[in-house]
Amino acid sequence: MKRKLGSYLKSRGGYLILYFLFIGVFRCVLYLYDVRQDALDYAVLLTAALLVGAGGIDFIIYCRHLERVEEALKACPYELRVMPPSGELAELFYQEKLRQLFHYKEELETDTRISRQEMLDYYSLWAHQIKTPIAAMQLLLQSFDEGGIEEEGAGFIRPMKMELFKTEQYVEMVLSYLRMEDMSSDLTLQWYEIDDIVRQAVRKYSQLFILKKIHLNYKKCEGMVLTDEKWLLLVIEQLLSNALKYTQKGTISIYMEPGRECLLVIEDTGIGIQNEDLPRIFEKGFTGYNGRRDKKSTGIGLYLCKSVCAKLNHSISLKSEVGKGTKVSLDLHRKPLRIE
Repeated sequence: MKRKLGSYLKSRGGYLILYFLFIGVFRCVLYLYDVRQDALDYAVLLTAALLVGAGGIDFIIYCRHLERVEEALKACPYELRVMPPSGELAELFYQEKLRQLFHYKEELETDTRISRQEMLDYYSLWAHQIKTPIAAMQLLLQSFDEGGIEEEGAGFIRPMKMELFKTEQYVEMVLSYLRMEDMSSDLTLQWYEIDDIVRQAVRKYSQLFILKKIHLNYKKCEGMVLTDEKWLLLVIEQLLSNALKYTQKGTISIYMEPGRECLLVIEDTGIGIQNEDLPRIFEKGFTGYNGRRDKKSTGIGLYLCKSVCAKLNHSISLKSEVGKGTKVSLDLHRKPLRIE
């Protein structure tokens, strides 16, 4: 109410000043003509009473108009409701400009949605089409293995398999990234054995473990988790992919943190992450020192993991030391959601 009263007095201040000027002029003129003082005071009192009464009625009308404007603007920017009529030309201009901006916003959003959908359709089509030559190359490499090749050829086939596997993973990452914004419609929450999901990821990357000669220290992951299997599997696969990418030799360990409920740990003995990069490691597009050195990092993998975990109501944290390795913890215990 104080804000409305202050706004009202500010908008009507000029009229009040003009009123007091008129009263002063009349008092001076009538005083010069020797009009009685009590008559002057009585005239001032009557005009002041009229001013207060008219001002009170005008203030009530002003407040009601403000309430209608506030009610109409509550739906903005999602909806443009009918604005209350106004006798002020400036306000009418503002209302017209607001309508024009709202229609422009709708057209811009429509164009953006169409462009985004076209982009999604294109990349989805590309990702599915690229799987055909990948599958063909896998068959060719398999035929070389079955047919038997010389030792020199084996040295060539092994890195080919590794790079082909990476290519397939990047394609799957593209598809997951495109689907992530609409993943709410794709969620199927059920109770799953944590060990079953983790073993799927390990089996998928078993060939890469063999090709890179990385030792896997795997302990059975006891426990049940309420989650979406496909999306949680994506997170674990991405974490395994990162561990393998930045571990040239040594061990990757997968286990449940002792004494903690549903805390899955993926730990490696790789190159580690710089301390100054740790606070930003989950940001979209951030590659850090390792990514700049590697020249191939996209800065999407950990961002994807963080976003998926947030939508699954899980949490992810990371500790690392340069030259000693990285430890990623997945807290699969679902915390109660707060509805505000």
